[in-house]
Amino acid sequence: MSPYSILPQVDELLSTLKDLMPTIYQQETLESILGLFLDTQGNAVPHHCLTKSESAISRFLNHYNWSTRSLIRTVRSFIFNLVLAERRKGRKPILQVILDLTTLEKVGKFPHLQDLVRVYNHKKGLHIVVLYLVVGNWRFPWSFRVYRGKGTPSPSQLASKLLNTLPSILTESFKLYVLGDTAFGTIDLIHKIRQDDFNYHAIFGIANTRTLTDGRKVSSIKTRGQQVYLNGLDFPVYLSWVWLKRDGKRVQRFVISTKPMKGKTIARWGKRRWQIEGFFKTAKHQFSLHRFGQKTLLGVYRWLILSFVSYLLAYWVYLHNGKFDDLDWFDSAQQALVLLFPHILLFSLLRKLKLLTPWFYEHGLELCLIRCKM
Repeated sequence: MSPYSILPQVDELLSTLKDLMPTIYQQETLESILGLFLDTQGNAVPHHCLTKSESAISRFLNHYNWSTRSLIRTVRSFIFNLVLAERRKGRKPILQVILDLTTLEKVGKFPHLQDLVRVYNHKKGLHIVVLYLVVGNWRFPWSFRVYRGKGTPSPSQLASKLLNTLPSILTESFKLYVLGDTAFGTIDLIHKIRQDDFNYHAIFGIANTRTLTDGRKVSSIKTRGQQVYLNGLDFPVYLSWVWLKRDGKRVQRFVISTKPMKGKTIARWGKRRWQIEGFFKTAKHQFSLHRFGQKTLLGVYRWLILSFVSYLLAYWVYLHNGKFDDLDWFDSAQQALVLLFPHILLFSLLRKLKLLTPWFYEHGLELCLIRCKM
């Protein structure tokens, strides 16, 4: 599917999502929430919505009986078709599967969220592991899991579950490079990726203190791309490193690959996992991923999903416009609002103009809307 022809398919997707809502009122609320995410530059809280009340949005997120899973399946099906459109005859293209954990930082107490808001790595908030796909021009958040703390599945175990959500046809159609930082370079996850399918390859960061079977530390290796055996693995991996700037200093970060590659190639792929950091920054600061305030787990879950959907809508409109230079997320979000939800934008503008009516009268002005003859 060409990026230039994607808008009609996006319109069809939105129509399908609306059809999942049991009532017209809920359809309107869905559109209002997506319009809110697209319009408020990371500050999408319900009381800022000009087309639906705060209580209406709260009921929609926390109480109304619409199928969250059906919405997820519908969006995933659309993403799935976009990814498959990248298939070409000949060598299989590479699908990057990026794993990372991010914290949606919060302050205060959240007794209704069953202790999901907790401190981890010195940050208080909701901690989620996200699986992010990159292939060709397409990039998407595919799925996520909430990390619930000590005594529950670890981030790498949650990552393993996320990998299970990928359709098998992807492994048949693409080579999958699974990228992640040191939190995901565990023996169990590397084993799973290596054993699941021939088309899976793991490229993970590892700590410089990891030991080899001969007793040496990873930090003692001086040749990029060298084959090494990590303790706990019965097959070789290939080691390289990257240099990053941290607090004005150069810091060495080690990377392993389960696929034989040159040292510079491993380092280049290791750096690509940082693409997800840009996604996290955008999702939080443009599409309000961290601004949830619902009192139920369902409400928070729905908020996160709809934030992801708004991100996708803005990105698809960016591709539709065919401007493949620097991506301005604010401009893309505004374009998505204009192209996909013009009625929401119009109602919001009319509401703002209504608030200005007393000012117009004070200055001897009157605002009139006139229907144009077509």
